[in-house]
Amino acid sequence: MFSTLKKLGPGLLFAGAAIGVSHLVQSTRAGADFGLGLLWALLLVNLFKYPFFQFGPRYASATGESLLEGYRKLGKGVLIAYFILSLGTMFTIQTAVTIVSAGLANSLFGDISFLNLGYPSITSVEIWTVIILFICLLILFLGKYRTLDKLIKFIIVTLTLSTLVAVYFAFTEFNQPMLLTQVLPENTTEIAFLIAFMGWMPAPLDISVWHSIWAIEKKKNDGTFAPKAALLDFNIGYISAIILGITFVCLGYFVMYDTGETFSNKAAVFSNQLIDLYTKNLGDWTYIIIGVAAFTTMFSTTITTLDASPRAMSKSLELLTETTFRRGYLFWILILTLGTIIIFFVFASEMGKLIKIATILSFITAPFYAIINYKLISSNHTPKEWRPSLRLHVLSWLGILFLIGFSVWYLTFL
Repeated sequence: MFSTLKKLGPGLLFAGAAIGVSHLVQSTRAGADFGLGLLWALLLVNLFKYPFFQFGPRYASATGESLLEGYRKLGKGVLIAYFILSLGTMFTIQTAVTIVSAGLANSLFGDISFLNLGYPSITSVEIWTVIILFICLLILFLGKYRTLDKLIKFIIVTLTLSTLVAVYFAFTEFNQPMLLTQVLPENTTEIAFLIAFMGWMPAPLDISVWHSIWAIEKKKNDGTFAPKAALLDFNIGYISAIILGITFVCLGYFVMYDTGETFSNKAAVFSNQLIDLYTKNLGDWTYIIIGVAAFTTMFSTTITTLDASPRAMSKSLELLTETTFRRGYLFWILILTLGTIIIFFVFASEMGKLIKIATILSFITAPFYAIINYKLISSNHTPKEWRPSLRLHVLSWLGILFLIGFSVWYLTFL
């Protein structure tokens, strides 16, 4: 078991990046508001996004290049479009995941507003934001990919066990008939939530680029990372994200459905509400289980996104300018950290709005990533033996139609 776990890497990093706001916030809210009625959306979006995520490690392990090199081969315009889209979303995504992490840290580890050093307007959550980002930077600077690879395995195992235990006890306390009726949201508010829910379920599609970069790093560290191993690694991470998505919907359903609770848009208040609601229904003894599950969920997302976006932006700029930047990763990670802190201070009281914007943007841009990933993996730039099978071609076509269709459907309701 341990030898198998050691061989895994990018797939678990993918899971760490994916299992975050989409699970802890959106999936829990889906269960609280719709019961199990949106399971169809969770399963469908995971099915139709699957090939486009899989093409990342497939292309990287088969060619020794990340998707970014592949985009450049498709045309400079494709890579420019990716760079612009990423620049427009990276700060919002990082802030959205960090704001939830900071709120949970404040709930679990206590108020530290006394550290505001004479600035009473600075809140405890804002201080926790800076601390969490600093810890992530320290880990990434000192340990680089190798430490992140090891750390994420511990986080994912901890997250999985604590979440499954929480679901088990929530189920044992649930004394209502199980309702499996599936629902289709009708009004504008519900449709907006559905699109936001699917936008980051299991993750934004641009994470396929991050995954391809991690696969290259894994190959550098281990000396080899064959396509078969890369696909197995990906499938384990992807299935883990789906299972945990379902468990968080169930948690929301078992504990929150029909309680009349409404969540605050303030990070600290939301985090307290979330944990208190679980402990009130399941017992105070579950505080540590829920707390560990929630915080590891968000910390894994925070550190993986903080690592991946700078790697992708640095590599994109190198390919576009045909210039090597020795400190490119350092430059972009510091820019992302600074931008996150600035946006956080502006939107700290509007966590819900920030998450909604980030998730909807991710879903609307998903067709772009789906089309270029499919075009690249089906082209002569990919070795013939690792191009998609007929079944994967069909699933890709259906996935592109699904993503375009739901995007158009949402835009007609704006």
